[in-house]
Amino acid sequence: RQLNPNVSAFQRRFVGEVRRCEEMEKTFTFLQQELRGAGRVLGPCPENPRAPLAREALRVQEQSEQLAQELREVSRNRASLRGRLRELRQYLHVLREGQRFTSLPAPLGSPPRPRALSEREPILDPSLHQHLDRKINFVAGVIHPWRVSAFERLLWRACRGYLVASFVEMPEPMEDPATGESITWVIFLISYWGEQIGQKIRKISDCFHCHQYPYPESEASRAETMSGLQSQIQDLSVVLEETEQYLAQVLDKVVVALPTWRVQVQKMKAIYLILNQCSFDVTEKCLIAEVWCPVRDLTQVQDALRQGSYKSGSSVECFVQRVPTSESPPTLIRTNKFTAGFQSIVDAYGVASYQEVNPAPYAIITFPFIFAIMFGDVGHGLLMFLFALWMVLYENSPSLKQGSNEIWLTFFEGRYLILLMGAFSVYTGFIYNECFSKATVIFPSAWSVATMANHSSWSSDYLATHPSLTLDPNITGVFQGPYPFGIDPIWSLATNHLNFLNSFKMKMSVVLGIVHMGFGVLLGVFNHVHFQQRHRLVLEFLPEMVFLLALFGYLVFLIFYKWVKFSAADSMVAPSILIHFIDMFLFTSNAGNLPLYRGQVPVQTALVVLALASVPVLLLGTPLYLWCRQRASRTGRPAPAAAGEQEPLLEGQEAGNSVNATKEDVESGGHSPDAKHSDFAEIFMHQAIHTIEYCLGCVSNTASYLRLWALSLAHARECPPCPPSPTPRPGRASPPRAVSPRPELSEVLWSMVMRNGFVRLSYVGGAVLVPVFAAFAVLTVAILLVMEGLSAFLHALRLHWVEFQNKFYVGGGYKLCPFTFAPDACE
Repeated sequence: RQLNPNVSAFQRRFVGEVRRCEEMEKTFTFLQQELRGAGRVLGPCPENPRAPLAREALRVQEQSEQLAQELREVSRNRASLRGRLRELRQYLHVLREGQRFTSLPAPLGSPPRPRALSEREPILDPSLHQHLDRKINFVAGVIHPWRVSAFERLLWRACRGYLVASFVEMPEPMEDPATGESITWVIFLISYWGEQIGQKIRKISDCFHCHQYPYPESEASRAETMSGLQSQIQDLSVVLEETEQYLAQVLDKVVVALPTWRVQVQKMKAIYLILNQCSFDVTEKCLIAEVWCPVRDLTQVQDALRQGSYKSGSSVECFVQRVPTSESPPTLIRTNKFTAGFQSIVDAYGVASYQEVNPAPYAIITFPFIFAIMFGDVGHGLLMFLFALWMVLYENSPSLKQGSNEIWLTFFEGRYLILLMGAFSVYTGFIYNECFSKATVIFPSAWSVATMANHSSWSSDYLATHPSLTLDPNITGVFQGPYPFGIDPIWSLATNHLNFLNSFKMKMSVVLGIVHMGFGVLLGVFNHVHFQQRHRLVLEFLPEMVFLLALFGYLVFLIFYKWVKFSAADSMVAPSILIHFIDMFLFTSNAGNLPLYRGQVPVQTALVVLALASVPVLLLGTPLYLWCRQRASRTGRPAPAAAGEQEPLLEGQEAGNSVNATKEDVESGGHSPDAKHSDFAEIFMHQAIHTIEYCLGCVSNTASYLRLWALSLAHARECPPCPPSPTPRPGRASPPRAVSPRPELSEVLWSMVMRNGFVRLSYVGGAVLVPVFAAFAVLTVAILLVMEGLSAFLHALRLHWVEFQNKFYVGGGYKLCPFTFAPDACE
């Protein structure tokens, strides 16, 4: 905690030490830039060094500055040598290329050579060379290739043609000192008459940033100059090579020492920054620090302070004293590598208030299970499980831990979450009887087609004219009892497969959603009891449970009651639950929809009245109770309070704060609603918002759980128009109608890829099926595993955040950020 809020950062006690650390960090940055420029990669620190003492810090500073100075000098010398060597090479190429233009004429008496219009021919005609008495001057140099055309035009216009200019590319590319790029320079040689024209040419060359070199007049002087240049180039190459070797030695020292130095200085700077947050006592001989610390870690803190006092040779021993405060403490939830992923999901919604019920332990089971309901498939779940299992088995591999891809790191941090999601998906896949969207026959089917054929009038002519056959479970022997586990595979051959799954998964989603929400309301009891707000058990928890169970709990009862009461024999007269539920709110009865049990209408009327009666209690109970207690406290009369309940903090009441911290320095934390909302109007408004949100949320949240039904069908099914068939009555699933083999609704990828490959190849040509299966595998991983998996994950996340956690979880706290040298200890 900052105990010097009114002291400027430049006036604190250890500002000099912090500046020294920052200066060393600047030196380290320079060293790292030099390494990067040399193509060296700075590796991680091989060990975990401790923070250096003052004497060691001076030694690190001295050595780092010495290395930086050596690097500056060597780099400066190397740059100078490279520049000089580049100029000598350019000069040598200028003389070589110029020699071709200004070569000596042929000796007298030799036959005249034919004149050809070529750039390689001498500028001066050899036959006229002996008759020229005027002195010809030359300007030679190199120019950037982008400036050649403009340079040539300006020369021609400025000198009015009283010159002869030749341009030729340099045989080898060289570095551009301005940009560092390797380019092919252009050599120019200009001959002119007259000193004034020569001055113009030199000025124009300077304007175009040309590198001009002296050009000797005689051929002997040019040969002698080229010989001297070659010897200088050889000497400079040797010196430059030795300089490069020395620079490599200095960089080797930096690579070895810099990682350790950086860690040491970062630790030292972090310590001094913490010491600047401490205050001194009146004698200015003792530092006082205030920290949040878990109670069970106090003994470790005391031992560490005792050892520090002993090692430093201090005559006064350090001690720890607990300070009373009215602030809300930070929240520390200890996690391990298994629970960290689930806790991160909860913290993304909001950090728990101090000692508030943490939803993460329950999400370890509910989150993968709700995901698996939407992602139920044995094959897809097994692939996800094996991928996560590979990450778990090789979790200590440095290549997996130190990946730079953010998406990969997200998968790796949530490897245990993905592992459970895959395992639960395998389980629900067996329940749905789906493996890569194909039904599997694990146990013999409970439906007997042979029995139906023996007890019916199915003739050969009837079978030929009826491609769709209906199995009647009322005939003895056709239905032999429930399938041992999951859904009977015969449903995959039924035309009413989608109708059956719609009824099953929709009711399953409603049941699981209401149970999940009810469990969330039940967890609020622990918050009320722990924070000693027992009046909320009667005035909030009880009406919330009554409202939820009287309406939607009754809906779950109707679903199970209908499943138990009606069998295949009387399924034709089974009433619709949806119509009964609508009539329940309208306080009416439908003669066309038979009741499920005797006295159903009075029971439903009583439940609706009970649910509506709980709303005023939820709305006015808590505000009136707190208003009565607040009024009684002002008048001095005792107010009714639940057993073991503490008085709420009212206006003007404060607990003891730290004597070393100002009021503005107090961290903002979550407080209980009683302590925060002391005004009756604020309390009533807060409770009204909570009541409206809960009552409307019970309806919308129940409907929101239908996403379990929708996404479980979307993961495995494509829904084209079904063939004409008798529509079953609402709330009743008709028996399966077996059909001849056809492209099933649930086999989008299989029908479009694998099945077409088998059919078109007529089950031959296995080599051609290899790319077909590769396409099937890629589409399965890319679409069903990645995209559908991400979709199911986000929907499961929303169901936990909105539908489950808002029933009991506030998430208004702040995370404990302890002092540590780890960079990711508190994000």
